Amino acid sequence: MPSFDTVCEPNMVEVRNAVDNAAKEIGTRFDFKGTSAALELKEKEITLFGDAQFQLNQVEDILTSKLVKRNVDVRFLDKGDVQKIGGDKVKQVIKVRNGIETEQAKKITRLVKDSKLKVQAAIQGDAVRISGGKRDDLQAAMALIRKEVQDVPLSFNNFRD
Repeated sequence: MPSFDTVCEPNMVEVRNAVDNAAKEIGTRFDFKGTSAALELKEKEITLFGDAQFQLNQVEDILTSKLVKRNVDVRFLDKGDVQKIGGDKVKQVIKVRNGIETEQAKKITRLVKDSKLKVQAAIQGDAVRISGGKRDDLQAAMALIRKEVQDVPLSFNNFRD
């Protein structure tokens, strides 16, 4: 039976490259000389450091521009609150989303079931598997999901015929 998986997976190699490029640019920019502006990547968390909220916004702008240049969707980023650390310095933790959350997966399965297409949707861990009798029905389901689910960067893989 033909099927495919709907997933939410960033290209972590490109994310790492974008963070490295942003860190390099921050190190060479004149307006950041002598400040605590920096960013680092640990596992699936990017931590931004700065002297003030304004500087954090500048570091975040540099990061997003580098991510866009590397074709990484910025919807993968889940921004945390700005926290004060020692003195007048601040930091912000940005999580990189990986996997479809349960409520989003339920929304996708409900969308597919309500569409009256001859396909079935099943939640499997952090992915949603769509299976059906015909390849055309699966492609229609892909188009429907792309059109209706805009707030999460979804991709489709593991297409089996």
